[in-house]
Amino acid sequence: MNTFKVSVNKQDPFDFTEQQILELDSTHLEGSQIHVLKNEQSYKAEIISEDFNNRTYTVNVNGNEYEVNIATPLDQLIRDLGFEIGAGKQVNAIKAPMPGLILSINVEVGQEVQENDSLLILEAMKMENNFNSPRAGIIKSILVEKGQAVDKGQLLIEFE
Repeated sequence: MNTFKVSVNKQDPFDFTEQQILELDSTHLEGSQIHVLKNEQSYKAEIISEDFNNRTYTVNVNGNEYEVNIATPLDQLIRDLGFEIGAGKQVNAIKAPMPGLILSINVEVGQEVQENDSLLILEAMKMENNFNSPRAGIIKSILVEKGQAVDKGQLLIEFE
């Protein structure tokens, strides 16, 4: 049976087993709202935001907001071995996550950029999506032009 490490508001983590989750008296309401009954006490919970990759969730319980971090058994093993998820990961290319239209390109080939510098703006589903640099580096190539339609997964920008 899996045991999860749960930390609330960055306090010391506690263990939460799959069995405890299954025994929880909870009812899904609508959207991200849940009703929980524990020790004859009623709680209304709602997931406000989630960062699945970092396993961090903002949860509102009876009007109080909490930051919850959940480490799976695999997350715990990776941490115990001295590795961090995503550590050392080097992003060398920006690809279109969805089909859209290039509205603007804010960099040039050979330009040095810093992390979070704006690279380009892609319009998709009537929304403008600003793509920021995931790291510091130099632009190796720009494979699209302003006004060009792009497909999902299409290579847009490469780093040296």
